[in-house]
Amino acid sequence: MSPQEMPAGLRRAVIVVALLNLAYFFVEFAVALHIGSVSLLADSVDFLEDTSVNLLIALAMGWSLAARAKVGMALAAVLLIPALAFLWALWGKFSNPIPPEPFALSATGLGALAVNLTCAFILVRYRHHSGSLTKAAFLSARNDAFANVAIIAAGLVTLVYPSVWPDVIVGLGIAALNVDAAREVWEAARGEHEAAA
Repeated sequence: MSPQEMPAGLRRAVIVVALLNLAYFFVEFAVALHIGSVSLLADSVDFLEDTSVNLLIALAMGWSLAARAKVGMALAAVLLIPALAFLWALWGKFSNPIPPEPFALSATGLGALAVNLTCAFILVRYRHHSGSLTKAAFLSARNDAFANVAIIAAGLVTLVYPSVWPDVIVGLGIAALNVDAAREVWEAARGEHEAAA
């Protein structure tokens, strides 16, 4: 797709989404460290990953189908980063099994949900343009919104039953969502690669 064929506003949309993700990464990462939440840590790294995905889309949109397919395959690998971050945090949680502060957990999840719904709303009209690239961005925003609802619920459950398990279980779910998104993006990128060949 040449720059002339790009949908109007797509580059601006992904740049706005990248900036929203970057801003909330700092918020969520700080809260995750402060309250010791593995689900918020995994989700904050996901915000950073979404920043990278959308910046790459802004740079690569005018590239050839083959070049976009290669970037799409790389993005599929990038989508696995939050899962690896979660495993690192999970190891630390079992050595120090203190539940996170429930109000801060739910409130931060609510803020993340607002950001991700905004991003998904911005990207929904472009999700079928530029193949795997915009698909990666839309899937990330959509999956993150589901994860944020689970984080809010984990905070509410922890309020009633103080335990590390709601936080850990939600973290596992976030990791699973990112693995599934990586698979979908890889399949879309392979389709583009075959079409280019």
